[in-house]
Amino acid sequence: MTALGAVFRPQFPPERLAQVARAADDAGVDELWLWEDCFLESGIASMAAALAWTRRVRVGIGLLPVPLRNAALTAMEAATLHRLFPHRVLLGLGHGVQDWMGQVGVRADSPLTLLREHLTATRALLRGERVSTSGRYVRLDNVELDWPPTTPAPVLAGATGPRTLRLTGEVADGTILTAGTTPDQVRRARQLIDEGRAAAGRTGEAHRVVVYFHAATGPDAAERLAAELAGHGYAAPAEQVGAAGDADTIAAAVHRLVAAGADSVVLQPTPDEPDPEGFARFVGEQVRPRVLAAS
Repeated sequence: MTALGAVFRPQFPPERLAQVARAADDAGVDELWLWEDCFLESGIASMAAALAWTRRVRVGIGLLPVPLRNAALTAMEAATLHRLFPHRVLLGLGHGVQDWMGQVGVRADSPLTLLREHLTATRALLRGERVSTSGRYVRLDNVELDWPPTTPAPVLAGATGPRTLRLTGEVADGTILTAGTTPDQVRRARQLIDEGRAAAGRTGEAHRVVVYFHAATGPDAAERLAAELAGHGYAAPAEQVGAAGDADTIAAAVHRLVAAGADSVVLQPTPDEPDPEGFARFVGEQVRPRVLAAS
């Protein structure tokens, strides 16, 4: 079944998160996604708070930049959240924005190698394994979590380029695709992910694809969305990377991404969204029923 989510953007002040998370929970939104963008809001702190404030909605971080994080610490934090809030944690890791990583002195010479090592170690620790590894970036000596998750703890990874997409198929449990990804690009991403899965002998395992999608509603939706898309400078036609308008319009765009291979579509409001709580309610109460009806 297709999952429908919404983003709490870190451009919104942290004190708005409680109201948005509760609105998403009450409205039936399947997933609430957070970002750890520099230098805005912490992913782990925000996730813990959102989970504590809600009852049923799954909360994702898409994504934690691995250059900022030790693999053992990432696994400890994720395991704690999984035990506190079983079946509701969606953890995403990724390269991070390289300019930001350079600002804090952790830019890796080989981001792909770092992501591979970090994903491999983090997933093993979350499975309760004792890990010793001496990689280029990740070094662990006989590390084992005392409190590993008691429920499945999938680890997703963000990807855009072909090599990273193949890598997520090899060593991650799912892939997060950024907003601006067209349906054709979702299809191509699926092909590259499947190549990685085949190379690793993982074709029998599920691999979830999460796609962010620009969306806006309300009286000035078209103007706000146009400004957002112009700022990104996408080459693709606007209707392939964003939708503005009523629930039928946005649900139709979600259907196109699902048909292309998305398992979860996460609607991303504009950074100047005047009513983040209302956006969450719109996603859950109006868009989601239309998506489910067509599933």
